[in-house]
Amino acid sequence: MEGAAAQIAVPILGIVAAAAVTFYTVSFMELRDKSFEELDDKYSEFDEEGGGRQRRARRRAERGRKKAK
Repeated sequence: MEGAAAQIAVPILGIVAAAAVTFYTVSFMELRDKSFEELDDKYSEFDEEGGGRQRRARRRAERGRKKAK
């Protein structure tokens, strides 16, 4: 009877292990996506504050790099 119990228990444990790995993988992926969204939100606020000044400064820097080549 022990052999029959092992034949049933091993596949069930394999399914449970696969489900646990999948759960943790999905959870970590969601955490990573959330943290990237928070970083994007954080730095997009800085871009909006400067407005035209930052854009003009970037354009001048790009022109300077192009002339230096």
